[in-house]
Amino acid sequence: MEAPRRARIGGEIGFAGLALLAGAAAGAAAVGFRLALDGFQYAFYAADSAHVLEAAREMDRWRLVLLPAAGGLGVGLLIHFLLPGRRPHGVADVIEARSMGRAHMRLRDGLAQALASAASIGAGASVGREGPVVHLAAALGSWIGRRFGLDRTRLAILLGCSVAGGVAASFNAPIAGAFFALEVVVGHWRPIAFAPVAAAAVAGAIVARTAFGDAAAFHVPGVGIASYAEMPAFLLLGLVCAAVAAAFMIAARSCVRIAARTPAPGWLKPAIGGLGCGLIAAWRPEAIGVGYETTDLALNGAFDFQTLIIVGAAKALATALCLGFGFSGGVFSPSLCLGALAGAAFGAAAAAAVPEVGASAATYGVAGMAAVAAAVLGAPISTVLIVFELTGEHNVAVAVMIAVAASSLACRRAVGASWFALQLAERAAAGRPGA
Repeated sequence: MEAPRRARIGGEIGFAGLALLAGAAAGAAAVGFRLALDGFQYAFYAADSAHVLEAAREMDRWRLVLLPAAGGLGVGLLIHFLLPGRRPHGVADVIEARSMGRAHMRLRDGLAQALASAASIGAGASVGREGPVVHLAAALGSWIGRRFGLDRTRLAILLGCSVAGGVAASFNAPIAGAFFALEVVVGHWRPIAFAPVAAAAVAGAIVARTAFGDAAAFHVPGVGIASYAEMPAFLLLGLVCAAVAAAFMIAARSCVRIAARTPAPGWLKPAIGGLGCGLIAAWRPEAIGVGYETTDLALNGAFDFQTLIIVGAAKALATALCLGFGFSGGVFSPSLCLGALAGAAFGAAAAAAVPEVGASAATYGVAGMAAVAAAVLGAPISTVLIVFELTGEHNVAVAVMIAVAASSLACRRAVGASWFALQLAERAAAGRPGA
């Protein structure tokens, strides 16, 4: 039976069907992860993902301090007992699995990682929800591919298909899902990979839209470019965003090293990071969670210049602490939040200095989202597409691309690599094996 099954799957039509299966399964996994996340957030904050900031603002400050710490204790125990290496896993592990030519990831690890990440975000940790979905989707794709006896080449492509479906479902962004998988996971754009990855992204997006609808994540009024004479301002914004991204990554790496030197057992360290995050949240509740609510407020002009800077600093420090001290989660959502805050602050400053500036602070916020996230992830093409699909704003394409190009080049010059590449380099230097 094994040989005929391999023969059927080896054909283009058979593999396309398997890609659709992987994309749809990853989309369902992304939906399940969001539901689990909402369950944890209801348990901690009696609110879903769209209202956790509102709940936090009404909460006693002592509870805001203790909830992330208590959640960190539970997350630390989950990671200690369930995950290989007793550390969080994420996108870097997916890249490592593909680059080593094995594309072999255990489904059990993906499920355990998703549980730890849902608990982390549910408790208020300042980490992203997309990285865990990528890891879970990749583990699911690897499991499906091995069940059908795929060779290494096809298994690596199927890994990309499942990631495309997961990202498309997580962001409601099928185009970005396909390009992220090709740019970050598969590592090439050849037709043998493009068609199945694109099909898987569509399948994942359809599953998520069936569950959650087809609305854009952010609603940004008044976005547009008044004159192409403003393009130098967006180039300058890109350089500012490069500095923000570099500072954030340096802070996160510093927290990793501080945590490594902290004389406490590994399972206790997320609780320490959670306590720090809670103290920051008691000062600025906008720092907790994935940051989508804070991003939306920044894009819609809810903060003045000073508040944008303060909230940005609080968000960056909270995220660095959570990542450094072992909470499970990603960096994409926090990067979007930091970019929106930095871009809106830049726009407000530009309008004050040059009143003739035509573009709104929200326009600079959208460009800032893409610029910071692209620099952190090292994926400029898919990041631009994700921001367009998240906001529904395509009429600022030139400005966004200028900011992303400047930010990506400048940040790479300053830091040397993306966040994922830095993780892999530090792991290799420490002699730790991947997932």
